[in-house]
Amino acid sequence: MVKTRIAPSPTGYPHVGTAYIGIFSYVWARKNGGRFIVRIEDTDQNRYVEGAEEGILRALKWLGLDYDEGPDVGGPNGPYRQSERLELYRRHAQELLDKGLAYRAFETPEELAAIREELQRKGLGYGYDGRARKIPRAEAEARAAAGEPHVIRLKTPESGSVMVHDELRGAIEFSSREIPDVVLLKSDGYPTYHLAVVVDDHLMEVTDVIRGEDWLVSTPIQKLLYQAFGWDEPKWYHLPLLRAPGGAKLSKRTGHTSIDYYREEGFLPEALVNYLSTMGFSMPDEREIFSLEEMIAAFSWDRVSLGGPVFDEEKLRWMNGKYVREVLNLEEVCDRLKPFLQSAGLEWGTDEYLCQVVTVMRPRFETLKEFVEKARYFFDENYPFAPKAERELRKGAETLRELKELLAGLPDFAPERTEEAITAFAAARDLKLRKVMQPLRAAITGSLATPGMYELLEILGKERVMKRLERAFAHLRELEGDQ
Repeated sequence: MVKTRIAPSPTGYPHVGTAYIGIFSYVWARKNGGRFIVRIEDTDQNRYVEGAEEGILRALKWLGLDYDEGPDVGGPNGPYRQSERLELYRRHAQELLDKGLAYRAFETPEELAAIREELQRKGLGYGYDGRARKIPRAEAEARAAAGEPHVIRLKTPESGSVMVHDELRGAIEFSSREIPDVVLLKSDGYPTYHLAVVVDDHLMEVTDVIRGEDWLVSTPIQKLLYQAFGWDEPKWYHLPLLRAPGGAKLSKRTGHTSIDYYREEGFLPEALVNYLSTMGFSMPDEREIFSLEEMIAAFSWDRVSLGGPVFDEEKLRWMNGKYVREVLNLEEVCDRLKPFLQSAGLEWGTDEYLCQVVTVMRPRFETLKEFVEKARYFFDENYPFAPKAERELRKGAETLRELKELLAGLPDFAPERTEEAITAFAAARDLKLRKVMQPLRAAITGSLATPGMYELLEILGKERVMKRLERAFAHLRELEGDQ
């Protein structure tokens, strides 16, 4: 059975890079009828952020990446937080000591800094020269038993090479001289990434490791660990890293990288998953809009590109707009908008009214939050007047007063009726229709960017429009009083 995992660290907000890797891990597991695991790698206590784990799990669920095993759902190979597995790592580090494949090293931080400096001076790229290998084992054990601080390091080959097979890149050879004797267990008893990830992936029965290409250089170390324990290594897949427009690595400095940001801004989870999926994968028919289920059905690794995928927020906005207008039905869009309206303190009345508004506004917004910003005047009688709208109000005040009398005399605001009346009103005064529409639009919405006037009048209704015209005239009087 194929088992995949993602293993985020709770060191901050949930990152779109985690979601990107998570999507491919999830899809590959589901494609093969396998299992998808979430493991929290929280052994770096210095960088641990309170609440980050909850944020990561919440984001994965929001995206629809339902996992089979994890810290909050359990599973047969738990616990799923590394901080709760410390005894396992100590036991496995001891096993390597017993086999003579690891050793205790007692250098102080100052001594290590001096070693690094000396190696750099000699033009050697690694940070430790393996000098503690020479300490007799009995002496090392005695010093450890006496409580002297130390770490446990992996004893790597001093010659030859390590061959790694990446499923996307083929065979990659690493010179053993370039593979350092990495620390496996720190002096505080916590494991480093290298030991923990190998022990956990083996014990959790992970068969396929899918991760970013920045971990490729760690793979020979992990392969050596698999060999040291006598375990079969998993298949390795190293995906290209997300890039910002311009080619830099995607980071807080180059764009928004928090999944929470996109959720709070009103991006749809389906659209974000779809967009992240296109970062490395293309459908056989080349269409850009597809669901997670459709990706699973069509997925194969030969459709995954190793080029540097560019995460462009503007392209994501475009795709989100496509979901708003073409993928979700009207009722779904209306339901998704309700929490955003509530958050803004706006009431929408009936579902019928809300859907009327969404129907005319749908071509005009790409995110759910943008809808609230652009459509506020449909739900708030105290809408603000934009500066451009105020200028139109002033220029068209006399025309607007006459138009108010005309509108007051109409029995209702059916679109055919208002169109006929306003067109005739403009023609009788030899005015271009715009000279009538813009002051009216400004008066009843506070904006000049609105849906069509006749639809707008019908949705707002005669009573609300007449009250809004009175409010606009009152606003004009205030403006004149300020002069």
